[in-house]
Amino acid sequence: MRIARLLGAILGTTLLTTTVVLTQPAVAGPGGSTSLDGTALRDALDAVHEAGMYGVFSSVRDGGERWTGAAGVADVDTGRPVTPGMRQRVGSISKTFTAVGLLQQAERGRIRLDAPVSDYLPDLIPGERGRRITVRMLLNHTSGIGDYVAGAFPSLTRGSAASLDEERFRSVSPRELVRLGLTAPATGSPGSVPGTYSNTNYVIAGLLLEKVTGQKASTYLTRHVIDRAGLRHTYLPHTPYIKGPHPRMYESFYGLIDPPRDYSVYDMSWAYTAGSVVSTTDDLNRFYRALLGGKLVGAAPLDEMTRTVPVSGMDYGLGIYALDLPCGRFWGHDGAVFGAGTIALSSRDGKRQMAVAQTLMKYQELDENGVPQVHPIDNALGAYVVGALCPADSGTGAGSPEARRERLARLPRIDDSPLTGGVPAGRPSV
Repeated sequence: MRIARLLGAILGTTLLTTTVVLTQPAVAGPGGSTSLDGTALRDALDAVHEAGMYGVFSSVRDGGERWTGAAGVADVDTGRPVTPGMRQRVGSISKTFTAVGLLQQAERGRIRLDAPVSDYLPDLIPGERGRRITVRMLLNHTSGIGDYVAGAFPSLTRGSAASLDEERFRSVSPRELVRLGLTAPATGSPGSVPGTYSNTNYVIAGLLLEKVTGQKASTYLTRHVIDRAGLRHTYLPHTPYIKGPHPRMYESFYGLIDPPRDYSVYDMSWAYTAGSVVSTTDDLNRFYRALLGGKLVGAAPLDEMTRTVPVSGMDYGLGIYALDLPCGRFWGHDGAVFGAGTIALSSRDGKRQMAVAQTLMKYQELDENGVPQVHPIDNALGAYVVGALCPADSGTGAGSPEARRERLARLPRIDDSPLTGGVPAGRPSV
């Protein structure tokens, strides 16, 4: 469900420039050959920009081979080009980082996945509810706790984007976010499936991580997840500003914000451990490769992470989901914050990987029921993802049009993330 009525439902802006950044060639493996078709990847990425996306950049890996590319602009006013190594807010991909932190603690015996949250945070979730919700239920979204986003940005429930600007520099505590989530309507009984995706779960997970480690969540995740994975351009921000080269991040909110507005400067305390990480597409590939390769948690915790349940249309594990494509099953997450969207997916062995970031969000039009309609950008982005991960299945002649549409329909819609998705009266869309 989404907002039934939005002022200005038609996106009225066009690209001010058509700059296309030259992409790097695929880096060959030890044998001197490459299985990455740089020309096809470049053309597919250019097609996303040509469909209307302001800026898009990506990193693709196959074993030791790597390709990076970018198309479009980082700033629609100046025409500054987007480049492959830029940093971006990656939204709910942060949940994988947080889940890894808690699974490291489970591996050390400091927490038990099936223990009640109240064993560790006795006053956070009142009464019987706190005794029934387990750590596992937080991580796989089966707690039944509602989302806090509508409470944090109340104007969205009234068809107005005013809250996005009013709260731009507000610092909000994680306990306040939990309070908002707990007062939202419950989405189900604890442990029931299918689960319902809720950011509140991962704010509680961050508080739990702080309790059992005695450190700020950002400090722990930096030392034991980000640094351990060898990420050089990834961090949790402490100010509203992004460090290092980055694009502007434009939000349309289905035409409610016309022309789309830049939200690259934002106090991300409202996302906390549910969605505040800043990273690059290459770092995200490195992160998931380290995770799936057993460098961040052992085999038993990784098995727990990849044991899925149905959650809001996804096969969701513990901070990670599975996506089935023609060439196999891929693992990862997508994320969206105001103006920025990212998808990162990896094969289970970490060999084939793709991460892609975009700089314009919720560009679709809404129908009379307030449902976003498929935009040419969606088709082009889906084709790029399939082509990057399943090159043998991505050609224009690969199968019938119906089969290709069915493949693209399996891909996540990152602009529908609960962190920035449409909000009906009372609670956020998930």
